[in-house]
Amino acid sequence: MNKTELITRKIQDKEDVISLTQALVRIPSVYRPGDPNGNEERAAYFVADYLKKLGIEVHVNVVEPGRPNVIGIVDSGKPGKTLLFEGHTDVVTEGNHDAWEHDPFGAEIIDGRMYGRGTNDTKGNLACMITAVHSLLRNKEQWSGKIILCIPCDEEGFMTGIKHFIKEGWADDVDGAIICEPEENQVCVAQRGAMRIIINVYGKMAHGAISWSGVNPNWRMAKIIVALEELEKKEQERLGKHPLLGWPSISPTILQAPFKGDAQINVIPDHCMTTLDIRTVPGQDHKELVKRIENIFEKLAENDSDFKADYEIIEDRPATSTDKKDPVVEAVARAVKKVTTKEAVYNGVPGATDGTFLHLAGIPIVTIGAGDRDIPHQINEYVDVDELAEATEIYREAALIFLNKGVS
Repeated sequence: MNKTELITRKIQDKEDVISLTQALVRIPSVYRPGDPNGNEERAAYFVADYLKKLGIEVHVNVVEPGRPNVIGIVDSGKPGKTLLFEGHTDVVTEGNHDAWEHDPFGAEIIDGRMYGRGTNDTKGNLACMITAVHSLLRNKEQWSGKIILCIPCDEEGFMTGIKHFIKEGWADDVDGAIICEPEENQVCVAQRGAMRIIINVYGKMAHGAISWSGVNPNWRMAKIIVALEELEKKEQERLGKHPLLGWPSISPTILQAPFKGDAQINVIPDHCMTTLDIRTVPGQDHKELVKRIENIFEKLAENDSDFKADYEIIEDRPATSTDKKDPVVEAVARAVKKVTTKEAVYNGVPGATDGTFLHLAGIPIVTIGAGDRDIPHQINEYVDVDELAEATEIYREAALIFLNKGVS
């Protein structure tokens, strides 16, 4: 490919990724239980049709009603490795629609930035991975092995899409996975783990003026939260700040009393509930953390005959780490240098991704994509269109390097 052809190809790829991102953002795919239109179905079938028009083998697997996974297969016809690109179709709620300066589903471009829910996390990067493969096909690039485009539902929830993908065997022969999430095109080789826990404290309902006739669960919950803050400090002191992932954390998020029924200022509730969003780093044992939470309950119960509490773990995702020398990481790092002419910047993902479960399935993962890493889930979410073009080029080159045994 001569210089003119290369420039023409890059211009075409940029136009394609911008257009595809806009089309995806303009299809709201916020999951709203009970709303027949509040799911990923429209976005998923749009992607499936788009891939079919490119001549890509497409499979649609329904995970739950209205929530399908889309799988695209591009087989070179020659034996070799299998590379997986992963990008989800769901987005979080836009929140207060009126608080947005731009239509959250308008994908409006102003001064080089595209605004809208999902532009950053992660419909822009979904468009990048599709456009990268489209570019390889259109320009008849040669490689060995296979590319799988994994486009699951429910990444923003309990990640049922990627779990279903793995359970159905689609990941069985994958040699490396590129997780397409907003990381400022940095090469992220680690992720924090996550545990989501519900804590219930039980009491006895009573008049607020006759407190001695009841058992106030709020006092007990307050003591639990204070003890959890102390546990967080001890873990931070023990482990220090991880060079890629920052501090381990224990965050009470929802606090609700009464758990059911209407709250009233002169009524002591019979039930208080809180949720914990626990984020861990390598070196933390989740079972040991749970044991220490149980110890908090036991100590509080020793001095309080009315203390009654339980917990439920609703999600458990370990921290992940991939060696920088792993072939998929090296391929991405080399692609970054080729595209940007700069050495790759290594980092970690502050949260969990679908890559967590691919990692558990034994697949080396690396996370990279366009978008400011602090912007996901915010009002006025945006992505720089030049960064989308850059991510597309990185994905394209990474695939060639990985599948052609390091030759590009």
